[in-house]
Amino acid sequence: MRTVHNLTEIVAKRRSLRNNLTPQEIMLWARLKGKALGVKFRRQHSIGRYIVDFCCPSAQLIIELDGFQHGEESAERYDQERTNYLQSLGFKVLRFWNNEINASLDSVLGKILEEVNHTTPNPSSSEEGKKRGI
Repeated sequence: MRTVHNLTEIVAKRRSLRNNLTPQEIMLWARLKGKALGVKFRRQHSIGRYIVDFCCPSAQLIIELDGFQHGEESAERYDQERTNYLQSLGFKVLRFWNNEINASLDSVLGKILEEVNHTTPNPSSSEEGKKRGI
């Protein structure tokens, strides 16, 4: 089976995107990196022909940040096609506008953490369940 993650043909583009993050991507990455929310996120991770802003494989979660250009009709169609593809692989896609990052980063982080906690089993509760025979 052919892998769909981090295809070699788009390595240079991923590297370029990682080296040229938007101000909002920088702000969010500072709060996601290093398992700050208890899970590992990757930035500018490719899945198929798409490069997503942030991906948490263990939670099957993708975070996309959108600027004003995503409000245009052609961009909306592209974003929907992209979201459909990612969802077909089992990912949940959360989209945030750049102005949400600027105005209420803590609220955005709360929504991300809620989704992470919803989709990622708590290892300590799993261990506790094993001890109790659950």
